[in-house]
Amino acid sequence: MTAGRMLWAAAGLAALGGCSPEPSGGDVAMSQTAGQAFYLDYCSACHGRTGRGDGPAAPGLSVRPADLTRLSERNGGTFPILPVMGRIYGYTQGRGGGGGPMPEFGPLLDGDTMLVDLGDGVLTPTPVKLIALVNHLGALQPD
Repeated sequence: MTAGRMLWAAAGLAALGGCSPEPSGGDVAMSQTAGQAFYLDYCSACHGRTGRGDGPAAPGLSVRPADLTRLSERNGGTFPILPVMGRIYGYTQGRGGGGGPMPEFGPLLDGDTMLVDLGDGVLTPTPVKLIALVNHLGALQPD
């Protein structure tokens, strides 16, 4: 299990240990099946079914979609959880003109949340769909 996957598993279990608003939210957040389903719904058209940036919409885009299987490699071997979450949700999209063609998915991912320590010691309400999707992307990284 990579460090990124271990971090999310630990964060999810800690949140489930009494801080989660609903146990079912934690089940969704930690479910590989749910994360893969969200990925296929929201990401595969551009990034491809396996995350390599070769989806059916990719040829029509002005910028080639990122190869999501190389996120850890491009980050010194560590899965960049917070930047990935920000990029998907839309916090880092289009701010200052450098966002590129990727749409903001925040509104699609809103809904149930769970409290997760994102590395700063503060439990932050985070959409369970976003956690599941990021967990799936972490699973796409080679070991």
